[in-house]
This record gives sequence, C-alpha cells and structure tokens, in this order.
Amino acid sequence: MKPANLLFILSDQHNVNVLGSSGNSAARTPNLDGLAARGTRFANAYTNCPICVPARASLATGQYVHRIRHWDNAFPWNGTPRGWGHRLREQGYNVTSIGKLHFRSADDDNGFTEEIDPLHIVEGQGDLLSCIRDDPPRRDSRSCISEAGPGDSTYLQYDASNTAHALHWLKQHASDDKPWVLFLSLVCPHPPFIAPPDFYARQDPRSLPMPPQWQEADWPRHPVLDNMRRFFNLEPAFDEETLRKLLATYYAVCEYVDANVGAVIAALDEFGLNECTRVVYSTDHGESLGARGLFGKFTMYEEAAAVPLIMAGSDVPAGNIVQTPVSLLDMAPTILEAVDARPDDWSEQLPGQSLWSLMQEPDQDRSVLSEYHTVGTRHGYFMLRDLRYKYVHYVNGPPQLFDLIDDPREVRDLAGLPEFGPVLEKRESRLRSMLDPEAVDAQARADQRARVEAFGGEATVRARGTFANSPVPGEEPGFRRYDSR
Repeated sequence: MKPANLLFILSDQHNVNVLGSSGNSAARTPNLDGLAARGTRFANAYTNCPICVPARASLATGQYVHRIRHWDNAFPWNGTPRGWGHRLREQGYNVTSIGKLHFRSADDDNGFTEEIDPLHIVEGQGDLLSCIRDDPPRRDSRSCISEAGPGDSTYLQYDASNTAHALHWLKQHASDDKPWVLFLSLVCPHPPFIAPPDFYARQDPRSLPMPPQWQEADWPRHPVLDNMRRFFNLEPAFDEETLRKLLATYYAVCEYVDANVGAVIAALDEFGLNECTRVVYSTDHGESLGARGLFGKFTMYEEAAAVPLIMAGSDVPAGNIVQTPVSLLDMAPTILEAVDARPDDWSEQLPGQSLWSLMQEPDQDRSVLSEYHTVGTRHGYFMLRDLRYKYVHYVNGPPQLFDLIDDPREVRDLAGLPEFGPVLEKRESRLRSMLDPEAVDAQARADQRARVEAFGGEATVRARGTFANSPVPGEEPGFRRYDSR
C-alpha cells in the first residue's frame, strides 16, 4: 500500500442513522455523504464500549477494554499501555491531535507529537461516581432533554475553534516530505442538546423519523434496561412534541458537525493534499435519542453501539459499502498501514485487522466485541455482532438475540424462542472463548471499588458529585453534589 497522509476525524456521540449515506433522507450531511460517495462506508461498524473514556482508550491502544482495564469515565488512559501514536512517533512520523482526547492529562505522554487545545477528563479524575455500582445515586437526564433547542454552547464554540486549528495545521504541513497523521477530534454532537439557531431553523421536526420503540407501550422490558430508565429518571415517557424538538436539535448539531468536516475536506483540496491524503470519519459511540425510552449511549442497541465509519482517498474504492462487521479496534492497524509504518511485535499482536485490505475483500462473517461496565448498571454486559446476528450477554441477566438482516430496528428479541436456542448457545460459546464474562465483571467491580477507596472512600466520592458534560479547556465543571453517607 502506498504511504500517504491520514486525516482521522472523530466526532462524539454521532448516531449512525443520522447520516444521509446511511439511508436517512432527513439528515442534512452532504459533506459526509460526499465522502462516502467517493470512498467506502462500513455499514456494520461498532464501538468497543458505548461510553467515552473506555472507547477512546481502546481506540488509542488497539486493545479490548477488558484487557487494558479502562472500565469507565474514571479510568482514563495515561499513555500506558502504549498505543499507535507512540509507534508512529518513534518511527519519525508527525502525529498531531486537535480537540477532545478524554485521556488523563496533557502532562502524560499520549503518543502525539503535539496536542492542540486538548480536552481531557475533569481534574485528571473523571466521573468517579460511576465507580459506585451498588446503590449509586440516580442521575436526572430530564432537564437536558426537555430544554433541547437552539442557542449557543461551549461545545459548539470549541468545535469551531478545533476546525480553525485544523485548517491552520493543514496549511502549515501541506508540503511535508513524510506522511503525517492528523487526529481531529470534535466534541459534537455530544450533549448538551443545543444547536446553532441557523442550523436548527432548517429542521422540520414533523418530518424527522421517530426512533424505534419510542412509545412507552413498545419499550422492551428487560431488567437491565428497566433499571437504566429509572437510574436516569426517564420515566414516564416524554411526549412526542418534546422528543421531536430534541430530534430537531440533534439533527441540527449533526449538520453543524458535517459543515465543520466539509471545511476541513475543502482545505485538503485548497492546499493540494487530496491525492496524498486518506480520510477516515467515525465517532466514539452513538446516541439513543429516545429509542426504547433511553437517551445517551450505554446500551448495545444499534443507536448506541453502532458508529458511522467512512474511509476515502485516491486509492479507496468509490461508492463501496462493506457489510463485514468491524470495530474501532481495527483502527490501530489501519492507521499504521496508511502511512506504511514498520511492523513490530506490538503491531503484529493487535487483535484488530487493517481495514484497507478488508474493504477490498468479499463480505465476511466476522465477529466483533463490545462491552460495558459502568454507570446505570450493577453488572457488565457484552455484545457479539456477526454478519447476521447480534448477541448480548448480560452478567446475572437474561440475554438478547437479534437478527439484524430481518429485523434491523431490533424490535424482536429472539433469545426466548426455543428454535433459536442453538444460535444463542453458539454465540455464548464464542464469547466465552474470548473471555470469561463473570470474571471480567468481577475484575471491573473490584477495580472500581479500589478506585473509590483510593480517592477517600464512597462518602468522599458522593460528596464530590459528578457533572453533566466534561468541560472544554478553560471551562469549570458544573458539579452536582450528592449525599456523603
């Protein structure tokens, strides 16, 4: 593969269905759709954990969450174990990040040549309250949802700044002799649900497709999901008007992300970089948007665990759609191959597979893994997705099984049907060949208890409280305090 620059654009919490190229005609994403038209879209791409810090640690290291033990938003990556950035930098490549990283600190060696205006976790500690898995204080998501609409936010401002930094960086490095990697990490469309007024005005709430099972009568009744709705104060259901306003807001912020991506793509052309730069667009996890009475990420349904993944470049097949399941774990070998980095023992042992070769091959029945060990749950759960089925294994809970070819909206759980017993057993066996779910869950809970004790104990963690969203650089976190019992 010919070496080339790599521009990797990562957004935050972009629902894969709010994308024109995914088949949603109501989504205004012309720049991302154009990227897909001249490149390859992976139709079945997944996060390795549907929450920010573990997903980004897994992405940085190319390793599963349970292997690196970055369980939740209080277990940030600190550059150890080393990741793809370290390997590239050691071989003389310029590896620059702009924007949200959500690691521990810019004082750590995170593998970049330079971090431009990075967003890291709060106080180097993150959301410690998420480590309390037994009888944690409940969180209230209702106001964030009810108040969705037009306005301004530090997140919108931060992404405008991130895009400006990217344009400046590309101009500076347009004539570099050696391929570079630019990791541009936008914070939108992550909540708060506030959209630029001009983008919001272009939305028609009545024309937007409603998410699967949004009405309370249709909610899937599963003990883990029921508990999550109670935990985030999502009962009773929101009325249709409120949900449509939230959808219009989210669609508008996705259009805003698309506009920023478009500005950066246009700069490649302006600076003569199109022929020597490959582009990747993805996100760290999705957003439920009211599907099944849920908001945020946290689940293994498509709206939360699936991610958009688009790759383009002069040597990338145009208009190509790959059905083979892939995950963000595959990005480490993909990035290394893009710039022709020398293989070593570390890269040879990565569990992922480079997507440059995978996109050239016929669709494969490949399994990808995602896992979750944190806020809103007592015990962990795991997802295996192959070409046809999605299997979700809940520790101390009933499993789920979906046929995503016949039931892409996941409204028919097949796990309880006797005729699908062999399908269920085969996938549980496959999962157990990869890991021991109960042992991993026990390790996560033990590590989280130790994290709480290291901070001073549960009373201290409760007294510290938590915050709705990680603040941008220079912004103070808005803590909500809880009892210190």
